[in-house]
Amino acid sequence: MIRIERASDIDGSFFDGRDFGDSLDAVKDVLKDVRANGDGALHRYAAKFDLADPASFEIPLSALKAAADRMQKEQPDLYESICYSHELALRFALKQKESFGDFETELEAGIFTGQKNIPVDRAGAYVPAGRFPLVSTVIMTVTPAAAAGVKEIILCTPPRVHPDDRDDAAKKGLGCPGKPYTGGKAYADENIMAAAYICGVTKAYALGGSQAIAALAFGTESIPRVDVVVGPGNKFVAEAKKLVYGQVGIDMLAGPTEVFIIADSSANAGWVAADMLAQAEHDIVAQPVLATPDEQLARAVAQEIDRQLAALATRQTASASVESFGRILITKDLDEAAALANRKAPEHLELAMADGAERDRIASLVHNYGSLFIGHNAAEVFGDYAAGLNHTLPTSGSARFTGGLSVRMFLKTVTTLRVAPGSRGAVSSARAAVCLGQAEGLAAHAHSADLRLKAFEGSK
Repeated sequence: MIRIERASDIDGSFFDGRDFGDSLDAVKDVLKDVRANGDGALHRYAAKFDLADPASFEIPLSALKAAADRMQKEQPDLYESICYSHELALRFALKQKESFGDFETELEAGIFTGQKNIPVDRAGAYVPAGRFPLVSTVIMTVTPAAAAGVKEIILCTPPRVHPDDRDDAAKKGLGCPGKPYTGGKAYADENIMAAAYICGVTKAYALGGSQAIAALAFGTESIPRVDVVVGPGNKFVAEAKKLVYGQVGIDMLAGPTEVFIIADSSANAGWVAADMLAQAEHDIVAQPVLATPDEQLARAVAQEIDRQLAALATRQTASASVESFGRILITKDLDEAAALANRKAPEHLELAMADGAERDRIASLVHNYGSLFIGHNAAEVFGDYAAGLNHTLPTSGSARFTGGLSVRMFLKTVTTLRVAPGSRGAVSSARAAVCLGQAEGLAAHAHSADLRLKAFEGSK
């Protein structure tokens, strides 16, 4: 049963960022090894952790295309759903890109300043493939890079035994954790490969874990070094991304998923429960939260959670999440619920409220969230899969200072300066630079500006 409590009784730790173990030392060793030993280190870690250690990590583009062709023939609904999701995500990302305009403006007479938004040359996308191979993550990581204009998009995802090698692997009892099939052809989850082709991946590699992050960050004999690394993963992947930041850019450090629902009396208890379980089934440490001033609704949602759990295929995971981290908070009013949401800064924030002025007012009050889902019909799972929004979002309170993955991650906003000699702005800037350089004790700075100042004044 999910915990129900008064908002006034919440422990302060509820609002803290959630930490589930420190894998720093182990990941440090992996990063150092890959940086020093390249592909050799990658093969050692594949043999230690993965189902397969292929002779070459690169999955041919022809294999990606073949996977997409098979999906189109054998799973047409899934194929069309991926295409639809990709199309919406691309259109949304292109619209985002339009908002990051280039410009040049004359701030002062003769001082022309500007900015340009330039895509990175090469982006790396990491796509997990554990219990639930995340096909949608291919869409969400690759599509904004394509919209930004990135020339090379490199995908890494954990290896699988190639169909051509499965019989041999079975005979030898290989192709399972601790007993990988070694030396075969590079292969990965079929659906991930198909989605990679649909979304326009340039190169794909059958490589997982923190070693994949290291390969993307540093480059190896066979895997090119990238400029940014994006995508979710387990705690080892997250730790690796943290450690390589600065060597490459990263999107964010994603923790366990979470949803916070603000509901009024118009909410459908079954829908609210379903949305909470949709997050709970991700991980035993996922956190589904409901805040409502309606005690009757709170009880009804708790009962619905239990009822739906009984028939849920993923109930073991979802139940553990609900019991350990799930909460239903009884607030004195909707304003208190909004204040709690702003303090919690959840990854997903839903307003399960009827259309009208009150919902609009609450929507205007909340400001800390990864994505906001407004109204009964805006299911969070739409954002996960097929509404154009990116589902790679900040967790553990980081929505206080950052948004989710977007086309912005793949663009560098750089600045430009042109100066007209002898102009009023040029003389004023030179004089100010001389003064500031002298004040800071940076004589060469002052001298450089003074040379221009004399030239500008002499040209009048």
